[in-house]
Amino acid sequence: MELIISNSSAKPIYEQIVDQIKGAILTGELAEGEQLPSIRALANSLRVSAITTKRAYADLEAAGLIETVQGKGSFVAGGNADLIREEQLRQVEELMGKSVEAGRAIGLSDEELSEMFSLVLE
Repeated sequence: MELIISNSSAKPIYEQIVDQIKGAILTGELAEGEQLPSIRALANSLRVSAITTKRAYADLEAAGLIETVQGKGSFVAGGNADLIREEQLRQVEELMGKSVEAGRAIGLSDEELSEMFSLVLE
């Protein structure tokens, strides 16, 4: 897993870390039980503060995506299937919402939008 941090991004660095690790878990790049780099190792490789990586890991743990075992490290949490499915559904709903907004912005009716979705499904 390779993380890329952008100093020119409007997102804080810890959020960039969270988003990339979360993405790797959701896509299966990081498997259940797989060990993540230590907080210090990740901080050193990204050339950021250990406090920044600690915050990212804390957010991931609070979301139930990783588990930290004292003295052993952080691991991708087990039983993420439902959590991953919910996150993926949320992302699809968000994209569909944006599509509806875009359609309404150009004056499409609900019927026209529904017809467009049906065509896309084919």
